[in-house]
Amino acid sequence: MQTAVVLFTSDLRLHDHPPLCAALAAADRVVPLFVRDEAIAATGFPAPNRQAFLADCLAALDAGLRERGGRLVVRSGDVVEQVCRVATETGATEVHMAGDVSGYAQRREERLERALAADGRALRVHDGVVTALAPGEVTPASRDHFAVFTPYFRKWRAQHGRGVRSAPRRVPVPEDVRSERLPARRRLSGVSPGLAPGGEQEGRRRLAAWLRDGLASYAGRQDDLGDDATSRLSPHLHFGTLSPVEVVQRAGRGGGPGAEAFVRQLAWRDFHHQVLAARPAASREDYRTHHDRWRHGRAAEEETAAWREGRTGYPVVDAALRQLRHEGWMHNRGRLLTASFLTKTLYVDWRVGARHFLELLVDGDIANNQLNWQWAAGTGTDTRPNRVLNPLAQAARYDPQGTYVRRWIPELAGLEGRTVHEPWRLAADERAARGYPGPIVDLADARTRFEHARGTGRGRQP
Repeated sequence: MQTAVVLFTSDLRLHDHPPLCAALAAADRVVPLFVRDEAIAATGFPAPNRQAFLADCLAALDAGLRERGGRLVVRSGDVVEQVCRVATETGATEVHMAGDVSGYAQRREERLERALAADGRALRVHDGVVTALAPGEVTPASRDHFAVFTPYFRKWRAQHGRGVRSAPRRVPVPEDVRSERLPARRRLSGVSPGLAPGGEQEGRRRLAAWLRDGLASYAGRQDDLGDDATSRLSPHLHFGTLSPVEVVQRAGRGGGPGAEAFVRQLAWRDFHHQVLAARPAASREDYRTHHDRWRHGRAAEEETAAWREGRTGYPVVDAALRQLRHEGWMHNRGRLLTASFLTKTLYVDWRVGARHFLELLVDGDIANNQLNWQWAAGTGTDTRPNRVLNPLAQAARYDPQGTYVRRWIPELAGLEGRTVHEPWRLAADERAARGYPGPIVDLADARTRFEHARGTGRGRQP
């Protein structure tokens, strides 16, 4: 009787799962395996919010497998050791897994392939599982990846891609293979109080609701902070409870400006993955360096602390950072303007901000988090690396009624018009009574400092 192992990583679903489909086609039994990686745990990457969401995802995956006559096997330790151990225990001849892009994932895959081969077993890696289009599937002439999004997108959307696979009806699993207890959200501390639930069923429910009620109007509302008209599917794409291939195909069926704008955002996700696959060091080093001498010292540390706490004195920046702390998620426009504020207005190293986001973001993804931070800092793929997002201009454009600010900053409740975004206009006694801080930096002075540091000329603040 043939047995195969399916190693789940960032693909915690049963619908459109090529590794699982291939294993079921090649073997009589499969072992659906998830390894709680001790090497990743040692880095601090599994922050409480992602641990909680992961617990939901694993519980849902196990439930889906049990409905199909199987179950999820959970182990802890070194991934390579645990996979080889399970393969030996069950007599599996093949291991199937999704390809991934980080330097760590690439090294893990190489180690696993060597270890399995030494024991006469095969590793089957399936690309196009965690992204809609596999990294390297489209490349420019004479280069290994696209460094600019627009030409990448032109080639990306011209690809037809693979078909969407149905979830299997049955998943026969060996009865005697040992499994640890599933993790549970309730056992975790430090989880954001507003963290959304995870799991494939929840992801599919949210996707259906988004396609029905939100997609058509996305093009005109995607940056509106007050409306919060984004899909909020990013955590499900990060954990793979939704297939990016399926999401792209289902979203693109209806056509129209909303679908086009949304699919473009999914292409940005693939773009960042193909950059990181080709340049793994970009997770920690400047992709395009300007030899920045980022600010250090007491003043920079105090300003960074105020930024983390949502007390910079610029309400739209603070609202976004408070949303992050409460929900473990932040609106995309908020991510851009808070990152620009830290790296260009305060001139603090992008790695400081990226680390804070990874401590809280449920969708904290090395490719998207690090490379979006580099884009905002001007050290990444942005073709206008010295642009500075003015928080007052951003607030006027994307939160004109102050809805977003009042939602997250109760100190400013009741304020209208420009005052909600510029509370320093209030009388001194009212400012003191509300307890909201004044600005920690003057925007004009900060702009001059950044221009001097980068050696740029004065330009319009977008």
